[in-house]
Amino acid sequence: MGSFAVVPDDGPLRLVLVGAGNMGRAWLRMIAGTPAVRLVGLVDLDLDLAHRAAAEHGLDVVIGSSLTAVAAESGAQAVIDVTVPPAHHAVNTEALLAGLPVLCEKPIAPTVAETLSLIATEEVSGQLLMTSQSRRYYPALAKLKSMTATLGDVGIVTTEFFKAPHFGGFREEMEHPLLVDMAIHAFDAVRYLLDADPVTVDCRTFNPAWSWYRGDAAANALFTFDGGTRYAYTGSWCSPGLETSWNGRWRVSGARGTAVWDGDGEPAVVQAEDDGAWAGEVPEVRSEIAGALDEFVSALRTGETPSGDVHSNVHSLAMVEAAVLSAATGRTVELAVVLEDAYRTALENERRDDVREALRSWGSASARTGRAALTAQRPA
Repeated sequence: MGSFAVVPDDGPLRLVLVGAGNMGRAWLRMIAGTPAVRLVGLVDLDLDLAHRAAAEHGLDVVIGSSLTAVAAESGAQAVIDVTVPPAHHAVNTEALLAGLPVLCEKPIAPTVAETLSLIATEEVSGQLLMTSQSRRYYPALAKLKSMTATLGDVGIVTTEFFKAPHFGGFREEMEHPLLVDMAIHAFDAVRYLLDADPVTVDCRTFNPAWSWYRGDAAANALFTFDGGTRYAYTGSWCSPGLETSWNGRWRVSGARGTAVWDGDGEPAVVQAEDDGAWAGEVPEVRSEIAGALDEFVSALRTGETPSGDVHSNVHSLAMVEAAVLSAATGRTVELAVVLEDAYRTALENERRDDVREALRSWGSASARTGRAALTAQRPA
């Protein structure tokens, strides 16, 4: 990616939060406990909800239904988008083109095509767009990544995910509830562990006879990554008894040993040439959305590209779309094909002339989203 605007470190980063629902309230609590930032504005189409949220947290901030107006009046320097996923593209676009960097809840957009549109919008605006892929920010996952680096060539990574939640509502009516609503967490985490992107996927989904979901609540997916590593994901949202953690159960098998993580406690590693002791260093990170906010602030202060930048995160969303397509067609799907099909769709659907022109200038999705392209474009 190209460079984005750096925000001078002249005091706490001034934020506008868009979305005052349950997740918005979680962000309000976390922002209040983060000295590096200060909330100056709150936006929601439901003004009564926004005023109640502000009152509950004792906030004296600018409140309104227009992001652009609230940001201008409050002197905001950045935006946190906690709206519902269908609104992400519109909110992120409005903020970026108003000259404001954005930290957006996952998914950064509902589709790969809309995400590619946002990549072009980020480039047109010169502002950072980062997703809060919050499950990357577990200290135990960072430790597992450090352990993985000691294992030599990695042959296979597995995730087992078995839960039995009765959500009610939209999840129980979705066609692929597990893949679309949950699996992206594991898919993004394996990209983080391997520092690599997938090449192909073969996925099959099904729905056990006892399932309370309308769509397929169980899946087996096998990804091949660049470099040859296989990633096997097996999951079900209707498996009562002996449930895994919400992070799943992980195993990383390499040439020099194996690392495992139950998703809750500390990971462990057993290397072929030693007794399993591990004394590596792990960077200290705050968990979940706090860790995402910390990386966002650091990126804006230093200009260093964050791991959740939209150029990279699109691959996690592409893993979901490719897995769904593989399940629907019963064949192996190439991730590059999914990205290029989405690129054509993005060009056809783009309404802004400047963003469409930016998209067209790429020539292909891989020109902006491939790892080689990102490394070449990243500022020194």
